[in-house]
Amino acid sequence: MTDNLGQVTGREADIVVGVDGSDESFAALRWALSEASLTGQHVNAVFGWTHSWDMGAKPETDDAWKDAREQMTARLRDWVDRAGADMDFDPEKLKLTSVRATGTHALLELGSNAQQIVVGRRSLNRVARWFLGSLSASLAEEAKVPVTVVRFASDEEADVQDAIANSLTPGDSTVHYAQPPVVGDNRSKPVVVGIDGSSISKRALAFAVDEARIHGAPLHILFCWQLKDLDTVPGYENAVAPMSVDQQRAQQLLDDVVAQAHIPDTVDVHANAFHIPAAKGLISASRYASHLVVGSRGLSGLDAHFLGSVSRQLVNFAECTVTVVH
Repeated sequence: MTDNLGQVTGREADIVVGVDGSDESFAALRWALSEASLTGQHVNAVFGWTHSWDMGAKPETDDAWKDAREQMTARLRDWVDRAGADMDFDPEKLKLTSVRATGTHALLELGSNAQQIVVGRRSLNRVARWFLGSLSASLAEEAKVPVTVVRFASDEEADVQDAIANSLTPGDSTVHYAQPPVVGDNRSKPVVVGIDGSSISKRALAFAVDEARIHGAPLHILFCWQLKDLDTVPGYENAVAPMSVDQQRAQQLLDDVVAQAHIPDTVDVHANAFHIPAAKGLISASRYASHLVVGSRGLSGLDAHFLGSVSRQLVNFAECTVTVVH
């Protein structure tokens, strides 16, 4: 299937997912298998490995390296069997690839023609992830195909959230951090897509439409705008428009994009423009979403270096699964 912008939204290509034995990667694998069970796609579970101290002496011969590769392949098979033990997925559509390379390099190479690359992200240690970077953020920036980062929320994170809530609550009563309730029709949280009118954001919209259709979920299209995003407001070429007029202009720009997207009638669509920085607005929206989709377009120059692009901030801080579309 192709949308009016020429963006392929079909599911003929594989889903490539990174697996390394961590709980985060197991969550990513389960997400990929669940997705493929709905779409009929093949899944390629990829383990990129390099020799490390805990593997013993470095192999010196071709036969020794062959044994090492076989051990890594067996390890990958064990991980996949454990992660997907209770899932109904056709084993004929599952491929295992163990390759001697860094995880990022392996996924970029093997996922270059994939429908999407899927990796896991844990929600703790945000400061370290912000300054040092992460596999998921690097992939989201470097890949040429959509990258889906599956959020893994650990019990440890919930404990930290509770500790924060209790430290900031007056009195001696014990409180617990609570996620926002499910909104909408209570059947599923919505798919949320952020757009700004760029060609990349329109490709993100096409991806999000497909996700909402496949999962039978509501689709919420958000335009988080600032004055610089509106260009010249008609009738106010030589004056500052009132905020109410700017809001109408933003909503009209959004409605025009939605009208041109030819979204199927079977998808329950809601489109809203909000006067708020994109990263801040979309992170807020992620608390209520099952899946957040954005384009890779972000800030540039020194702003991008010090602040990070919108997509990088969302990969790091969104509270649901995120897909970055290129």
